[in-house]
Amino acid sequence: MIDLALPLASQASRLSSPNPAVGCVLVSTAGHVLGQGHTQCAGGAHAEIMALRDAAARGHSVAGATAWVTLEPCSHHGRTGPCCDALIAAGIRKVVASIADPNPLVSGQGFDRLRAAGIEVEVGPGAEESRELNIGFFSRMVRNTPWVRMKVAASLDGKTALDNGTSQWITSDAARTDGHAWRARACAVLTGIGTVLEDNPRLDVRLVDTPRQPHLVVVDSRLETPLDAHLFVPGRSLYIYAAEPNDARKAALEARGATVIYQPGSNGKVDLAAMLRDLARREVNEVHVEAGHKLNGSLIREALVDEFLVYLAPKWIGQGAGMATLGPITALSQAVELEFLSTDRLGPDLRIVARVRGRDTF
Repeated sequence: MIDLALPLASQASRLSSPNPAVGCVLVSTAGHVLGQGHTQCAGGAHAEIMALRDAAARGHSVAGATAWVTLEPCSHHGRTGPCCDALIAAGIRKVVASIADPNPLVSGQGFDRLRAAGIEVEVGPGAEESRELNIGFFSRMVRNTPWVRMKVAASLDGKTALDNGTSQWITSDAARTDGHAWRARACAVLTGIGTVLEDNPRLDVRLVDTPRQPHLVVVDSRLETPLDAHLFVPGRSLYIYAAEPNDARKAALEARGATVIYQPGSNGKVDLAAMLRDLARREVNEVHVEAGHKLNGSLIREALVDEFLVYLAPKWIGQGAGMATLGPITALSQAVELEFLSTDRLGPDLRIVARVRGRDTF
């Protein structure tokens, strides 16, 4: 039955942030599905509550049933009440959970509460899939930093733009639509001031349906973001990280709806590692990077990228902008070691998802 709960969890991936995406299926002793559901938006019902409501709407009693859930039921009072208490009150006999919740406020306490109430608890089915679906949440809870995924669209020879700066469009409609689906999954889209000044992008989700827009983060050391930039959208969080204090510009940007954070590092640049830790404190699980070669290079050089989402078009451009500006290395042992997670055809293009080796061992 975990095979039914995992697709439900996947349905929550564009909805539940900053909460984990969780699915729950309630099954009778005869093996019939009584109710099912997934996590709603932050402040809304969790998967277990949605499944209990679904069962009630169908007229089913869940006394003696088994709850199949992709993450440990919560045991604390956050935006909502404890799900383990709701399962106990409903008379659930057994809970089969994929994996323990890494949140220190839960972290086994939900299982303990269930067992103390006489409910049988089994842990493990679907653990890898559930963790992968919530890799950002696990990263924030365990490492205190978001999971950082860098998206690049390039020609087969690794060029992201022509020598004159033209970049629209190297890849196909299918690749761009897929890229928007990855944006929709993220908690925040990150870019640099160079991209803002050159392209004036919106960096929102337009090509796929989504119940929410990810936050927007701009690395802007000298607070050069134009006040009329397309980034300013009512109701959408915009965080601008700067290195050089300029209170007049800060006030002007914040009057437009941005939140400006001074995070100075060395050489007049933003401290990128500190920025990511600050985003974690703001409950950002996954950061989706869509930036230029300079910021890409800085993030890679500082070992802050966990995963690469690369779209390659069957084109050979020659001279032009590369994926990332990195200094030369003197030995292959200094290269960033990756492992391919998937390679897929999207229309005429190739999509590669590659992870920094060993980065997901937290």
